[in-house]
Amino acid sequence: VQLQASGGGLVQAGDSLRLSCVASGRTFSRRAMGWFRQAPGKGREFVAAINWSPDSTYYADSVQGRFTISRDNAKNTVYLQMKGLRPEDTAAYYCAAYSTPYYSGSYQPAYWGQGTQVTVSS
Repeated sequence: VQLQASGGGLVQAGDSLRLSCVASGRTFSRRAMGWFRQAPGKGREFVAAINWSPDSTYYADSVQGRFTISRDNAKNTVYLQMKGLRPEDTAAYYCAAYSTPYYSGSYQPAYWGQGTQVTVSS
């Protein structure tokens, strides 16, 4: 599975952005998908995940209520809608594909895309 993320940019605090991640390969619709982020000088952290079907979603506490993950299996695409952005959301955002249809925090994704930078100014 190859993953191509896009949609990052420079925004002001309180603004919104939508990230997209297009996956290649026939098995996209049978994989849980996730978004992670990595800020400068920090480790990569989980942001959100979505099962393939039913599309149950999971969020880090820091983004709960502000970010929404969704997927369009017909387009092999997963989205991350981000609202109420804060300077602490500044990071490179990575999409990821799991090897199973259902998300679990007990294991890491099997595939990673390249990062898309999100910078939030105060």
